[in-house]
Amino acid sequence: MCQWLRQEQSQALPKSPMGQAIGYALNHWSALTRYTEHGFLAIDNNWAEREMKKIAIGRKNWLFFGSDRGGKTAAILLSLVSSSQRHGHDPFRYLENVLYRLPGLARDQLPELLPDHWQSPMLDATNTRGGSA
Repeated sequence: MCQWLRQEQSQALPKSPMGQAIGYALNHWSALTRYTEHGFLAIDNNWAEREMKKIAIGRKNWLFFGSDRGGKTAAILLSLVSSSQRHGHDPFRYLENVLYRLPGLARDQLPELLPDHWQSPMLDATNTRGGSA
C-alpha cells in the first residue's frame, strides 16, 4: 500500500485534495499502521470519540453545578461510569457496590475497586447491595 501511495504521489498535484491526502498518509504511515504490529491496539478510536461526545453535549448543562466542587465531583463520577461501561460492567451495580464497600476498605485495597480490577459479586436475595457475603 505504501508503495502504491508513492507511485500515486508522483502523479497527483501536491495542493490537490488527493495530493494532500496521499502526503498525509505517507507522512503518518508509521502511526497509521502501528495497530498491525501490535495486536492490543484498536484500528480506530471510536470509543474515545463517543465518550468525548457525551462531554461536548453535556457541557452547557454542567455550567450550573452550583460550585467548582460539584463540577469536580460530576467529572469524577462521569469518568467512573464511562470506565465501568468500557470494562463491561453495569455502571449502577458498579457504583452501588463500590460505595457500599468503600467505607470498610483499607487504603491498600482501594485499587480493587477501580473498574479494570473490579469483580462483579454474585447477588443473592439477602445481599441486595452487592457487598461481600
